[in-house]
Amino acid sequence: MSKSVGKQASKAAVWVLMGLLILGLGGFGISNFGGSIDAIGSVGDEKIAVDSYARALRQELNAQQAATGKALSFAEAEAGGLVEQVRARVIANAALDNEVRRIGVSVGDATVAREVLAVPAFQGPDGQFDRETYRFVLQQNGMTESAFETQIRKDTARSLLQAGVVAGLGTPETYADTLYDFIAERRSASLIRLTADDLETPVPEPTEARIAQQYEANPDAYTAPRTRRITYAWLTPDMMLNRIEPDEEMLRALYEERIDEFVQPERRLVERLVFPDEAEAQAVADAIAAGETSFDAAVEARGLGLADIDMGDIAEVDIGGAAGAAVFALTAPGVTGPHMSDLGPALFRVNGILAAQETPFEDARESLVEEAARDRATRMIGDMLADFEDRLAAGATLEDLAAETDMELGQVDFTGANEDGIAAYQAFRDAAMALAEDDFPEILELEDGGIFAIRLDEEVPPTLRPLDAVRDQVAADARAAETLARLGQRAEALAGRLAAGEAIETLGVEVEVQEGLSRGGLTPPALSDALFAMAEPGETRVVTADEAAWLIRLDAVLPPDPDDPAAGFLRETIAAQAGQGMAQDLYAYFAQELVNSGGLTLDQAAINAVHAQFR
Repeated sequence: MSKSVGKQASKAAVWVLMGLLILGLGGFGISNFGGSIDAIGSVGDEKIAVDSYARALRQELNAQQAATGKALSFAEAEAGGLVEQVRARVIANAALDNEVRRIGVSVGDATVAREVLAVPAFQGPDGQFDRETYRFVLQQNGMTESAFETQIRKDTARSLLQAGVVAGLGTPETYADTLYDFIAERRSASLIRLTADDLETPVPEPTEARIAQQYEANPDAYTAPRTRRITYAWLTPDMMLNRIEPDEEMLRALYEERIDEFVQPERRLVERLVFPDEAEAQAVADAIAAGETSFDAAVEARGLGLADIDMGDIAEVDIGGAAGAAVFALTAPGVTGPHMSDLGPALFRVNGILAAQETPFEDARESLVEEAARDRATRMIGDMLADFEDRLAAGATLEDLAAETDMELGQVDFTGANEDGIAAYQAFRDAAMALAEDDFPEILELEDGGIFAIRLDEEVPPTLRPLDAVRDQVAADARAAETLARLGQRAEALAGRLAAGEAIETLGVEVEVQEGLSRGGLTPPALSDALFAMAEPGETRVVTADEAAWLIRLDAVLPPDPDDPAAGFLRETIAAQAGQGMAQDLYAYFAQELVNSGGLTLDQAAINAVHAQFR
């Protein structure tokens, strides 16, 4: 057991060090706080160094950025509870270090040296430990060799204690089996789906009183979202197309640049069957010519399928050499060879001939005009960019830009759901969402090479629309609600007949039977939830959702499918997660007890000083 624990501790120490170095590299600039503040607190006799706390915070911020691809501000980390989690972690580590010191657990110099030599960040170009690299990396992380090696000694000793706490925990088999049986349980059910077509009489149009009731009971449905009234000036290549005369020289240059698109050589659908030597290839070719076998039979005889020999539709140059010339010399589909290929002697079969295609410049000109004009327009906009920026910097308004330049003025009530006009551009939507009232207009780029500048004129909070403005929507919603209510009533009536002893097949409606359903196996989700909420076969539930009502009856409760290939993996995953959860809980309780018994003191001024470095 001691050997196993030692290995776990060693592995843990390596990962602690890797995290310290790899994530810590993102923490250049974490200064040594120095002065009289050297700790944010202590557990027993173990101080929690300000540098250690700062480094742990930096590592967490870097880890979050690596995971999400977005830099996380310190304020966001505080709001999300990450800062508190980091502080709890360094407090727990201090509690463990204090206990390690109390019981006399330590590691020798040989172990420390082994851990240092194993860290890739300290290795030189030859893959061997390099002392200068070691010194440089530590210096960049604000650490001395002595401090780092002391930290290794602490981390390794702490890992020994951690491993000892959780060692010997077995897999909670009963707990895992119970969870697995619950999660993988299957059910069979009979379902009746009722829609508006199943009502005996259509639902009438709602009265004014019903419309008012629907409106008053569901204000959120008729409330306009937050609206940002934005003025913008913009210019896109499309706006300039009609001002650009086509340049024949440019069009011909563009045609030559895309010549492969307009001039395509003859292509053929070809298969290639390769042989070990030319004699065997020739023997098969002779047999095919004599009618003694076929190309397909020869493919099968070599243990191949047609997919193994298919070359697709190719040009002569794709085959090359004499083989390519011979394949393209055929005037109709057929077999030729043997010819030497890059894989050896081969027979080639042509299955189809795709004629060469050539689009003359005159025929391609029209399609090239728009592309050339758009390209020129994009470059012209780029040339104007500096002038637009200078005008804004000199105090010009968006209205001035529209009046004095090619830019056009517009306004939009932006809610985030707009997708037409300028709001069709993601760059505009992003800028509109981030815009503040005191932001100075600046030139920004659109995805198609256009530009724009925006100003927030007013922000209108979510507002309940007047009933007259949404009357049609409210009336439709009221009618839909009444339809759903009536469908639910009919489903309840059918459920009552079942409870009275009638057979489901005699209810006069279509019944769908589903066997062996897993959790989530029915849609809408409310239907699956209702199915697995029932305890005994024969129970029924009525579910209304998505403009329909369902009557669902539980027919059978089935155990997990033993033939499901995913069953074993699911069982193992549940057991592993359960074991990890127990180990984490046990460690957390142990660490908290060490904090309680050792005594925790915190210096809020020191904590604030660390936090100030991140703001």
